[in-house]
Amino acid sequence: MYEDETYEALLERALNRIPNTIDKREGSMVMNGVAPSMAELAQLYIGLDFVFRATFLETAPREYLILRAKDRNMLPKPASNAVFRAEFNIDVPDGSRFSCNDLNFTVGEKLTDGEHAYRAVCETSGAVANDYAGTLIPINYIDGLTYAELVELIIPGENEEDTEVFRQRVLDSYQSQAFGGNQADYIEKVTAIKGVGAVKVHPAWNADIRPAAMIPDDAVKAWYDSVISTLDDAPRAWLSAVFNAAASKKLTVGGTVRIVIIASNYAPPSAELINEVQTAIDPVQNAGEGLGIAPIGHVVTVEGVKQKEINIGLNLTYAQGWSWTAAESYVNAVIDNYFSELAQSWANSEQITIRISQIESRILSECAAMVTDIGHTRLNGKEENVVLDADSIPTRGDVVG
Repeated sequence: MYEDETYEALLERALNRIPNTIDKREGSMVMNGVAPSMAELAQLYIGLDFVFRATFLETAPREYLILRAKDRNMLPKPASNAVFRAEFNIDVPDGSRFSCNDLNFTVGEKLTDGEHAYRAVCETSGAVANDYAGTLIPINYIDGLTYAELVELIIPGENEEDTEVFRQRVLDSYQSQAFGGNQADYIEKVTAIKGVGAVKVHPAWNADIRPAAMIPDDAVKAWYDSVISTLDDAPRAWLSAVFNAAASKKLTVGGTVRIVIIASNYAPPSAELINEVQTAIDPVQNAGEGLGIAPIGHVVTVEGVKQKEINIGLNLTYAQGWSWTAAESYVNAVIDNYFSELAQSWANSEQITIRISQIESRILSECAAMVTDIGHTRLNGKEENVVLDADSIPTRGDVVG
């Protein structure tokens, strides 16, 4: 804003205020007296320009962006630790520490779906451990231990929220006010849960059911009266609750919400992460009672994004000395990067489209040293783009060059 207020411009303006009858040449008393104050004034303009940039959300450096965001009760998402499934040949003490390559892991609670399976938390926060797997080496001796393996990523670790991502999130908060269980509220609350990368909200997702169709008629009432007394306690209690709710017109399509999440590494979430989100939002055993984040009356179903395998047939013309065997890993990396970009855009896309033109242009651009031409690319056997459903992301299947 003050880029024109340079030392030279300020000095020239100051000297122009002095009559030409007085010596203003470099080295003169006037020049030597005015120049230092103009240098200091130029520094003040630089500082003032920074103050203006730091004032506005779109230009504020991270430190001042955080201060401005506090006015909206928002902070950058902190880094989180990756959580894995670890398996052993024996029960290991809670808090046991292991190493895998250059990272350390601490064993926590026992998992219910394995005899000697535990949660193992990476001691280093961030996404650095998300691709780790393999043998765990005990840091302290554990008697009888012969097998220790890091098997599966349960909850991805996340790096501290990037400045520009945080800036956009703050700016977006002015466009849609999160309040009382509206879509913006669900998106804000769910994405704040560790391990969740993005979310899609489907409100009133059972709206294709007619409430009138749920009200029992005389024939249904007669059937109910004839069978209710013959049932065991559990099915009798369930059928009675459903029938009485339907008869009193309390069954409706309002308040049903389906949430689809993607993990922070932009892959389908683990069953445990889905369960954690479900419990935090609307526990199954207390559905609709408002004991989670969801408002009273909202019955929420949490699901994970699905992967759709895309098989790709390529017709490549290779440069001198290259073949599919030599180029395969490079081409696969290009496809993986493209699919990763699509997965990252999933939450903001109504449907993901895998485009043949994108695959071909990226291969030609990024593998120019080995591939000179490409054409007639097939996706799942057809020379046409593939459009996924709203809750799917692509994953690379078989690639034939």
